[in-house]
Amino acid sequence: MTFQVPGKRILSSLQLTAFQSSSTHNAIVSYIEELNNSVIGVKLTDEVSISPGVKAVLEVLDKIEDVVKDTPPVDNKASRFGNPAFRTFYDKVEDLAPSLHATLPHFPEDATAEVSTYFVNAWGNRERIDYGSGMELNFLCWLICLGRIGVVSESDHVALVIRAFWRYIQVMRVLQSTYWLEPAGSHGVWGLDDYHFLPFLFGSAQLRGHKYLRPKAIHDAEVIDELANDYMYFACIKFINSIKTASLRWHSPMLDDISAVKTWEKVNAGMIKMYKAEVLGKLPVIQHFLFGSILPYEGPPPPSEAGDKNAHHGHVHEGWGDCCGIPIPSAFAAAQDREGGKMIEGPGIRPVPFD
Repeated sequence: MTFQVPGKRILSSLQLTAFQSSSTHNAIVSYIEELNNSVIGVKLTDEVSISPGVKAVLEVLDKIEDVVKDTPPVDNKASRFGNPAFRTFYDKVEDLAPSLHATLPHFPEDATAEVSTYFVNAWGNRERIDYGSGMELNFLCWLICLGRIGVVSESDHVALVIRAFWRYIQVMRVLQSTYWLEPAGSHGVWGLDDYHFLPFLFGSAQLRGHKYLRPKAIHDAEVIDELANDYMYFACIKFINSIKTASLRWHSPMLDDISAVKTWEKVNAGMIKMYKAEVLGKLPVIQHFLFGSILPYEGPPPPSEAGDKNAHHGHVHEGWGDCCGIPIPSAFAAAQDREGGKMIEGPGIRPVPFD
């Protein structure tokens, strides 16, 4: 295989439609479904075999958290928006990426430029200092690439979800709270969470078939505290409650609506449909998707941007551009204000969901 540095290809609705019936789209959906099915009924605290590949991935993620600790936020008290120190963090990760990938077993050196592009872009947008479901998708694509080149295998799926992916979420929470990353787009992730989608999808799979627990249990604080260590879904609810006031109905209406669904099976099936429609099916997200040799672009060429007044930073707005909409202050900034200016950071966020 001849590897290539991934780049953006999609600028129009026509191209997006072609992408939705492409082999790359199908590969992403199939991978999500495989990971999803692998953790049905599995707890975060369950024992799982850790292969050398997964172990190496976890060590890479640990090193990213070390970079955050070595790159403190700059004094930015006058702003509730993203902290400029994030750009320094991002540059450090970009510089470290080749050496980090060299530690992965069976990793071919000539794949570094292609695979590391997804990895670097999984931590947020350097210019806008924001993060959203498109960046989370880059991490998923990184895992797909590691599978294609033999670093990890199908037998690692459970560990990739409840260890590697969950570790990524933990590190991302540290980044979000340290650098006050803004939610990408104008609406967060459609009412689920300011930043993430996949923890709710995989988390609802973990809860499928649970004998007693129902989706409405997310409104019971005692249940949330009891189950947050075992299930991603409840850990995410606990996290949201830790930095936002009022009820889910006000700040996370989609999660509130989902809680009325009768079974976790229906929630999980709905999450997969929603991901295909609201992430893989939205131009503001997919026009930033990166295509290379492992995840190739197969559709029509992009329209010319020449003279297009809607062209912006390498993409086009067809109508209202959610990807470059009104900036949204970080919820961590508001939480810090409520705490009388006390720094809200990393594992020190009020109730800690990852202890």
